[in-house]
Amino acid sequence: MAQPEDPKLFEQCRVCIICTDSLPLESAQQLAAVIEEYGGEPLIHHSTPTKEETTESTHIVSGTINFETYDLACKALIPVVKPSWVHTSLQKRKIANPRQHSPDPRLFLNDVVVTCGDIPEGDKDAIIGGVLAKGGLYSSRMSAMVTHLVDLTVESDKARLVRAKNLRAKIILPHWFDDCLKLGQRIDERPYILPDPEILRAGPDDPIRGNVNKSLAGASTPEPAALPTPSDDGRMSVFDGKTIMLSPDLGIGSRLLDSIETVIKQGGASVTGNVNEADWVICRFREGFVYRTASRLNKEVGNLAWLYSLMTFNEYTRPLSRLLHYPLSRTPLPGFEGLKISLSNYVGEARIYLENLIAAAGAECTKTLKQENTHLVTAHGTSEKCTAAREWGLQVVNHLWLEDSYAAWKLQPVSNPRYNHFPSRTNLGDIAGQKMLDRDVLEMNFFSSEDTKPSSPQPAKAEKNKNATTMQPPAEKSRKADKKAATTMDGTTESPQANGKGRKAAEKKIQTPIRSRLIPDDKENETPSSTSSRKSKEAAIAHLHELAPDIALYEKERKRVGGVIHGGRRKSDEDRVRENPKKRRSVDAEGESDTEQANEAKRAKKSRPAISMHLLITGYQPWVGKGKEKKEDADKRHLRDLGIMVIQDARRCTHMAAPSILRTTKFVNALAYAPFIVSTDFITECLKQDELLNPAEFPLVDKAAETKFGFSMVKAIGNAKDNKNKLLKGFRIYCVDDIRGGFDAFKSIVEANGGECLLFRGRLALTNPSRREESDDDDSDMEDNESGRHDVFLLSSAESKHARLWPRFRQVAGDIKRTPRIVRVDWLLDMAMSQELKGVDEYELTEEMIDQDEE
Repeated sequence: MAQPEDPKLFEQCRVCIICTDSLPLESAQQLAAVIEEYGGEPLIHHSTPTKEETTESTHIVSGTINFETYDLACKALIPVVKPSWVHTSLQKRKIANPRQHSPDPRLFLNDVVVTCGDIPEGDKDAIIGGVLAKGGLYSSRMSAMVTHLVDLTVESDKARLVRAKNLRAKIILPHWFDDCLKLGQRIDERPYILPDPEILRAGPDDPIRGNVNKSLAGASTPEPAALPTPSDDGRMSVFDGKTIMLSPDLGIGSRLLDSIETVIKQGGASVTGNVNEADWVICRFREGFVYRTASRLNKEVGNLAWLYSLMTFNEYTRPLSRLLHYPLSRTPLPGFEGLKISLSNYVGEARIYLENLIAAAGAECTKTLKQENTHLVTAHGTSEKCTAAREWGLQVVNHLWLEDSYAAWKLQPVSNPRYNHFPSRTNLGDIAGQKMLDRDVLEMNFFSSEDTKPSSPQPAKAEKNKNATTMQPPAEKSRKADKKAATTMDGTTESPQANGKGRKAAEKKIQTPIRSRLIPDDKENETPSSTSSRKSKEAAIAHLHELAPDIALYEKERKRVGGVIHGGRRKSDEDRVRENPKKRRSVDAEGESDTEQANEAKRAKKSRPAISMHLLITGYQPWVGKGKEKKEDADKRHLRDLGIMVIQDARRCTHMAAPSILRTTKFVNALAYAPFIVSTDFITECLKQDELLNPAEFPLVDKAAETKFGFSMVKAIGNAKDNKNKLLKGFRIYCVDDIRGGFDAFKSIVEANGGECLLFRGRLALTNPSRREESDDDDSDMEDNESGRHDVFLLSSAESKHARLWPRFRQVAGDIKRTPRIVRVDWLLDMAMSQELKGVDEYELTEEMIDQDEE
């Protein structure tokens, strides 16, 4: 606790405390007393604070982000923190870092305090960095505050302390953090808890349990079927004092409309038909005058499902916090039209939610999986549907791909590892429905316009009200104008053409170049076509003046080495934009508060040189073997200090180091990208001499291996540069399931060279490439790879269990009018290493070779 000599800890803080179910009035009063005792100015609110009270606060204490002015607080850079922020500040005797106490669910580790046991140093640094980035805290010591001890065994000193003192900390495998960070979501810890973690003892075919997903209650459908029954314990406080507008586009009958209005009025709210007077607007679609006007005026805009949810639970939630609580779009999500998506392993509310989300995105959700499907969305990777989808070459992803695409209103690439990661003992249906919408994305796609002050649609009331805004065109015309308003790639702003008889039909669009943004208003040369147009231009110019410091800073950052996406601004920069001290009176104290955590979590690092090479390493003996992890981590940091970035992805490598020519997956994949290949002596000497040596002095020379494998490495590198990863373009190569080396290894080699590799288990038919796929290839590729286009290949061995699949492969290949070629893996490896196409005759397998193959 804070000491008596710190009576003014919160002296510069004006703290607004919001009472919620998770922060009742009694707890709020205790917090307020503590804050006031230590010099702060507390203010308790039983509901959402006003805009003025929000912007005048330095901190907002709330157990949730579900209050109406949350977005305003974020834009004003006012931190929203949980009550634990007050307690931590008192314990540390300085203002704690607000990020570590944020109630934002996107910081999904915000209630985690982690310490590490006997795990490798590299894993420890990665876990600490990930926890801090996602809102958690790190403790170097085992204390009562720790919630998770990361360890590999219960026999470590810290684990024994936890068990001896019966502390609340969970002893957990590092795999849990790895899976959470890969998914970007917090998953259930139970399968990872020591001493008997389920992920280590369960078999691959054991069923995976699912938990009840409480976050989807009332949020699984955008169009609920029936009005919920109001509670009998009095009126609903969630509506108290609100003015609500029910948009005409809801399309509901008069009887249901009367019932909804009755419930709203019983809850203490009023109903209006004027969008300007409304606090909340209920719409069905993301279009029309009412929707755009309410959105531009920063009203709360939700759909009927959101309204019903408030009635059911009598607790306020932001409509943006659930994907299906916000109005739908009539037009499909770009890239989703024509997609056929099937679901697997999702049950209950999670399945209903995803079916509705697929429909809302404009795709088709199919009950059964067929070869005509394009995607399979699955909660885990062990089901018959998953096996069939992979054999058919369909995209197998988790629901995060669907949610991220919908929230960003942009088709996300399925190659993102986040979308094809399936933790071994977790049903991802447990975390469905946690994605939130981004208002900036919605504004850019659905209600972007220069005119930010649209008016009431009632002309009679507008004339009587002196403060009413001017009349706007009808909704249809306004929608057309919105589509014409856009911001071009070079930064110019275009305004929509004016409609109406009083405006010239041929009026040109107004463009404001970047450089003209900084000139004064009184020197702006404009010829207004109407009063409303002039006001729009003046508002736009005023907004551009506000952006001038950011534009100037961007230009400076763009000229810096690394550009605007690398590095950051330094405090010593002369033109660094500084925060407004009036709004953030406690910013200095907050910045200092993070020093303690930073010192515990990170070492002070000297300035590193720029990266001069991306090095892929394979077969480096000093790093091979048990117990070498710490040496490997230390050597990698040493190499980075010399300007060498050690990477694992062959696509990014500029150099590759190996002790000799190897047939490892790394080596073979990297050859397709034509890196400069050096001996591992280069690594040893750089570490020994503590300087970056010339890699040209350490070329990899291995004539014996070149003779053995029948190729020249110098020639292979030259071929790779010419091939540009298209050596196998047009080839469709199948692979038996349990081939030595593993399907994933051969799949990566084929794809690195531009081909397509699929799994074949003999139960399913092959698919024929579409004409579109064939027409997309260059003519030169069609000539070079002609044989690959008319043949289908099966990588196999001569073992009898593999030979049983050969007749089926020949049959299904004939069904699609392709020539079946069953070959040894040497055919693929020899082509990948020499970067030359080779005939299959000497590699082809026949029944006479069964059990006689060298493999």
